[in-house]
Amino acid sequence: MSIDKKFIDKFIKVTTKAAVASSYFVGKKNKIAADKAAVDAMRSELNNIDMKGQIVIGEGELDEAPMLYIGEKLGTNNGPEIDIAVDPLEGTNFAANNLPGALSVIAISEKNNLFKAPETYMEKISTKIKEKNVVDLDYPIKKNIFNLSEYLNKKPENLTACILERPRHNQIISELRNLNVKIKFISDGDVSGALLVTDEKYSVDIFLGIGGGPEGVLAASALDAFDCSFQGRFLFETDKDKQRAKEMGIKDLSKKYELNEIISGDSIFCATGITSGDLVSGIKIEEGKFISETLVTHKHSSLKKVVKLKQNLSG
Repeated sequence: MSIDKKFIDKFIKVTTKAAVASSYFVGKKNKIAADKAAVDAMRSELNNIDMKGQIVIGEGELDEAPMLYIGEKLGTNNGPEIDIAVDPLEGTNFAANNLPGALSVIAISEKNNLFKAPETYMEKISTKIKEKNVVDLDYPIKKNIFNLSEYLNKKPENLTACILERPRHNQIISELRNLNVKIKFISDGDVSGALLVTDEKYSVDIFLGIGGGPEGVLAASALDAFDCSFQGRFLFETDKDKQRAKEMGIKDLSKKYELNEIISGDSIFCATGITSGDLVSGIKIEEGKFISETLVTHKHSSLKKVVKLKQNLSG
């Protein structure tokens, strides 16, 4: 089974509308307002689509988020059953402070093909390499770097690792520096960070570290279309986190998930720029029109491209 190509433009419109709505709050130091604008616009647009949609990764639980909560049903209730993962504003701090890399992101799959990730941390690793036993979440940093170096025929000092700049990563960063690996730090936005391994133009060989579990699933859906590798393992800090995971159907709390266990079958992924970053340019508004860029993938049709739109704001 595959998702009809007609849905590609519909979901590009979803993230584009969310990005435009959020763009009015760029640099206004109000990340809550920027996020709410994206959420409201995304929800409104999703409800126009002929589908039986359900949020499997959203803005939190029903009691925490009035819109786009996990389990929320969207669409006209006519059409295929679709699972939806959203991050209406990835990089709230980027938008609030007018920094590069704020995105509006969505991933969809046929029902039950998208992992229902709890709101918790995830240990992650992604590369362009699909072969087994080259890079693995269970390997020490040194082994991963040496294996990658040998496979790519590059010296360790010519490799670049992307990682969130967080105190929890100090040990990994220290090891990478001891190996003379170049480091690309990101301050937020680990969906886009994970996707930097997809193309040589980004000059990133490996993405690793601990970030959000839901963001890991979103990134995996795009990495799948790019034929890249991804592994993730959830980290549960509290009993409440563990209980929530069990309620969502996770039986083995220490399991290492391969990409095909996180996303299976056909999928569509869209990421529209709010502020310009590595992947796409941000929203530009001029003379009653907006210009947007969206990275879109559709696994079944092997679509992987940046779509640029110029439309009337009232459209």
